[in-house]
Amino acid sequence: MQFDKEKILAMINQRCKNTLMETLQIEYIEVGDEYLVAKMPVTPRVHQPDGILHGGATVALAESVGSAASLVFLDTQDFIIRGIEISANHLKSVAQGEVYATTRLLHKGRTTQLWEIKITDQQQNIISICKLTTIRLPKAN
Repeated sequence: MQFDKEKILAMINQRCKNTLMETLQIEYIEVGDEYLVAKMPVTPRVHQPDGILHGGATVALAESVGSAASLVFLDTQDFIIRGIEISANHLKSVAQGEVYATTRLLHKGRTTQLWEIKITDQQQNIISICKLTTIRLPKAN
């Protein structure tokens, strides 16, 4: 796939203005032929009460990067893409720094798609593994 990586990143980051992604300070930082990467700072803003990254914030990061990848890699001119299921296995906790979400398409069906999202810390330790199922629906005329 040939595309302008900087243009793609600028477009998806711009779409995050005044959304949950902006609130959580999620930024899309890298795009390749078959993957998209976003980062999110781990600060008290995304902590649970005992001072570690909240699982809900992790899942919000995962769904955000999977949804943005749908925008980049799937036909959104004639179709809308919606998330229909997400699951997460949290393997390690983190209290500060940044986490990175890398998504790759595992299944690209005509109707449904399955995305794998790996959340890692700055040392590339796996924090969570998530799966997002999306559905492609025709746009109403």
